Amino acid sequence: MPPRAAATLSVFLSGAVLAACAWSATARAEPVSAGTGIPPAAPTQVTPVAGGLEHPWAMAFLPDGGILITERPGNLRLLRIHGGLSAPLKGVPKVAAQGQGGLLDVALSPDFAKDRLVYLSYAEAGDGRASTAVGRGRLADDGARLEDFRVLFRQEPKLSEGLHFGSRLVLDGKGHLYIALGENNQRSTAQDLGKLQGKVVRIRADGSVPPDNPFVGKAGARPEIWSYGHRNPQGMALNPWSGELWESEHGPRGGDEVNLIKPGLNYGWPLATYGIDYSGQPIPEARGQTLPGMESPLYWWPKSPAISGMAFYDAPRFPAWRHSLFIGALAERNLIRLTLDGDKVVAQERLLGERGKRIRDVRVGPDGHVYVLTDESPGELLRIAPAGG
Repeated sequence: MPPRAAATLSVFLSGAVLAACAWSATARAEPVSAGTGIPPAAPTQVTPVAGGLEHPWAMAFLPDGGILITERPGNLRLLRIHGGLSAPLKGVPKVAAQGQGGLLDVALSPDFAKDRLVYLSYAEAGDGRASTAVGRGRLADDGARLEDFRVLFRQEPKLSEGLHFGSRLVLDGKGHLYIALGENNQRSTAQDLGKLQGKVVRIRADGSVPPDNPFVGKAGARPEIWSYGHRNPQGMALNPWSGELWESEHGPRGGDEVNLIKPGLNYGWPLATYGIDYSGQPIPEARGQTLPGMESPLYWWPKSPAISGMAFYDAPRFPAWRHSLFIGALAERNLIRLTLDGDKVVAQERLLGERGKRIRDVRVGPDGHVYVLTDESPGELLRIAPAGG
């Protein structure tokens, strides 16, 4: 983003459009393990940027300073530098807004400044059930609609009755699109290579399958699959320091986890899990917390925060937050900051707990602030900074 556009965005998101009523809250650092160098408690400043959203799910920052925001019932909105929040954009696909389904993630083409392509993931109905679909369209110059929207990918078969759609989108800038997919609350499908449930898939940005995917040409396996054995991924992002793909997903009762995603590997669900069933009984298929030939998480929680969107912090604006991973929490109703040393989590702290809102998405803006969406109706877009930042 040009410096002038970034500066304009900073002014806009500081409250030029909406009242900037900031408040401070003290976040208590919690140890991951003994002797890990826990950062001291730090107050944060929270500024409401937009309100009146209906269960917002994801956001994407435009080069001109606007922000696209999805609402789970099926609306795509544009928050403008001047003019506030738009009416729902036209040209958005029909979604299955049932249970956890609806309009989900949004991502921009790496060449958005030239091609104006917007990618959406959403729950799509069919055959009496639903599954995740992904498509793309061109954002019109006036920002009022998506043009020529077409579906690039469909999760098959359709098995969801309203649960565990995933889904997050990551474009790697090398022509690939990664899609994190839930197992539709059908546990065994996560281990079935003939189905697209419980998988991270990799396709080209135009919807075709790369020939170097790990299961291309293998009998009984879907060629789109990149990794498998996932439950319900709610966060995914590229690590800016290593270039590797990280993913976060809901466990059942306990066992939320953060994973380093590599091609062809099995991440265990439901055979290997740190969680138990909601009934308090073991997961019927589980054989242990870890199993040979299956990848263990980089980090996991004994009690599920119900983790959601995630974002790495590598901006120069707030040095104390460098080398952090921010993750939203729905059940805990807070924002988790994990301090990283390479691939190791060395500390964690909780932010925004005093606000008591379900945090659905978290992104780092081009101005270096952290932005979160609250999964409420009405929901909010909030800007986060260290106190005095």
